[in-house]
Amino acid sequence: MSTEPTLEGDFTFAVDTPFRLDSGGALQPVTLHYAIYGKLREEAILICHALSGSARAADWWPEMFGTKRPFDTDRDCVIGINVLGSCYGSTGPGSIDPRTTKPYGPDFPLITIRDMVRAQAQLLRHLGVERLSVVIGGSIGGMQALQWAVDFPELVGTAVAIGATPLSAMGLALNHLQRQVIRLDPDFRGGRYDEQPARGLGIARSIAMCTYKSAGLFHQRFARKPNRNGEDPLAALDNRYDIAGYLDYQGGKLVERFDANSYLVISKAMDTFDLALGYESEEQALRRIRAKVLLVGISSDWLFPAADVRALLARLRAASVHSQYLELVSEHGHDGFLADTRLLAPLLVAALAAEDPKLRRQVWLAAASQHAARKN
Repeated sequence: MSTEPTLEGDFTFAVDTPFRLDSGGALQPVTLHYAIYGKLREEAILICHALSGSARAADWWPEMFGTKRPFDTDRDCVIGINVLGSCYGSTGPGSIDPRTTKPYGPDFPLITIRDMVRAQAQLLRHLGVERLSVVIGGSIGGMQALQWAVDFPELVGTAVAIGATPLSAMGLALNHLQRQVIRLDPDFRGGRYDEQPARGLGIARSIAMCTYKSAGLFHQRFARKPNRNGEDPLAALDNRYDIAGYLDYQGGKLVERFDANSYLVISKAMDTFDLALGYESEEQALRRIRAKVLLVGISSDWLFPAADVRALLARLRAASVHSQYLELVSEHGHDGFLADTRLLAPLLVAALAAEDPKLRRQVWLAAASQHAARKN
């Protein structure tokens, strides 16, 4: 039996003092849009969103909220904060640059994951939150969770990073291509567009969807089927297979709700994620961590391969960090943390609530069994 999460508020926090950035510049003023579920307390859970997500975590992670689920708002205060650079209320490229009284557009500075986390910490101090029992996120959200554990070791109890490590060369290459197709859209106009460069942003999202899903899932769903409109792929050069229609649809949906310049800024922050930033080495950074760290790999994720997540676990343990690894068995690729929440939720409940490793293993096996049964 679950209950709907109570949204106690949807707010914007503003600071007029300069906010210094890792890139050397500053933003002034800074606003952060945030959402609070449950009653505000001195201890909270922070959910960090991915690239095109928002502060309203219950909108995009609904199955994680409720009784006997990871986030029970009758018990927990859960906070979501829209990252710097986004287009959902926090300071980003669409915000007004006080120097010009026009939107920042392409003049918006480079933002790092560290910048996002320091801004979040400033907001939480303002709210009177003194400790985060859990910081959790998938993808870029997981990067933020790890950064929280490094930069604010005294504030974090447990950091949960799902499908998150520094990007590989392949990941960097694919992000580069996504940004390039946006910039090459004639409607982009050097980043000073009045209307979204729909073609470039849509294609960027289509490329991203290829990295978010798995080859197995694409084969299972689409194989070599013709487009659902009945087009014969051999009848004309521009006729599509079913997979092309899916990618075009996903690209169009993002254009309706997201901003191209924000896509550039946040994907670049994803590229630059490096826990060694600001420290002598990654090892020195990891040795700062006092939190328990839970890394979750996704079996079919090729953007952040499970092997890379396990390699990060080895580095954490070498730095004497209390850390563990669980694997989400999912055919959805990197998107598994969003698409297979029914499997992910019991893994997290076990890991966060039970210290008995046998119990965690039992819950993992039960989730894997459920997944196998669903496939059949």
